[in-house]
Amino acid sequence: MDVERQQGGFYQPFLFEEWAESLRPGRDGEDRIRSVRFEEPQSSAASAPARALTVNLMEEVAGPSNLNRAYSRVVSNAGAAGVDGMTVKELSAWIRSHRESFLSSLLEGTYEPQPVRGVEIPKPGGGMRQLGIPTVVDRLVQQAILQVLEKYLDPTFSPSSYGFRSGRGAHDALAQASAYVAEGRTVVVDLDLEKFLDHAS
Repeated sequence: MDVERQQGGFYQPFLFEEWAESLRPGRDGEDRIRSVRFEEPQSSAASAPARALTVNLMEEVAGPSNLNRAYSRVVSNAGAAGVDGMTVKELSAWIRSHRESFLSSLLEGTYEPQPVRGVEIPKPGGGMRQLGIPTVVDRLVQQAILQVLEKYLDPTFSPSSYGFRSGRGAHDALAQASAYVAEGRTVVVDLDLEKFLDHAS
């Protein structure tokens, strides 16, 4: 078993460390990957975060440490199989068999996600909620991309935004709402965006 419970946490095998160095053409004297960089004129006003989003972004996504963190997160989240039927427990074996072509497809821009498996689950208040379940490999790629983009994009989000953000959650939103009440605010606006994402394009 590749992922084992160990002292309350997960033991993470470093599935990507041993092979990532050999898949990018061009090496320097220290036997590390030398990325091919296309130089484009840059505005002097361009910010560092903006440049980071256009230079070697996929190299960062496909970096061994980033992929290993993404793998740990996908495994710890568990979840159902996607359209290909592969379970989280089978992901490690798949990586070992396909890792060279997998990393190359990320770096070359040829990786293509699989269709999302649609399922319906009952909602607590009645009715059904539509869920989309990506394959475990697609979840690995999505998590790896999230880990890279989050550090650039999250600082630009509204301070009043709490949903699906690292280090923030419903309890933080409730604490802020309590602070507003303590300030004497008396108006609450409740919006129910039922099935909004089902129709948003």
